[in-house]
Amino acid sequence: EIFPRIKNYNVSVKESAKNVLFLRKIVAGGSEHSFGIHVAKMAGMPSSILSKAEKILKKLEKEHRQGGNTQDNLAEAVKDEMQLSFFKLDDPILEDIREEIKSLDINTLTPVEALMKLNEIKKMVGAH
Repeated sequence: EIFPRIKNYNVSVKESAKNVLFLRKIVAGGSEHSFGIHVAKMAGMPSSILSKAEKILKKLEKEHRQGGNTQDNLAEAVKDEMQLSFFKLDDPILEDIREEIKSLDINTLTPVEALMKLNEIKKMVGAH
């Protein structure tokens, strides 16, 4: 309202059960829902993080229906959750991986060499 030339648009979606299909069509107006958790799932975010986010979202939605300050509700919703970290910063394996990646010359790496290097890194973290 303050800036009449600024308009709100969103990506049109089709929702069904727990699936969301982004229709790749930009439409006028705001979105009724946030699809951040769904996008995180599509991006491969760990399931433990997704389930905590869903728990927090449900609590926020419940508290929103009852009224109240969103910021206060968010602080309360995450208060008892422990801080999540993707990496343990002092992990020697991560340091090895960091050094391995830093030493790569990605401009001369072939696609096959890149896949082989990725497989080596995967073995370093113990993934099978």
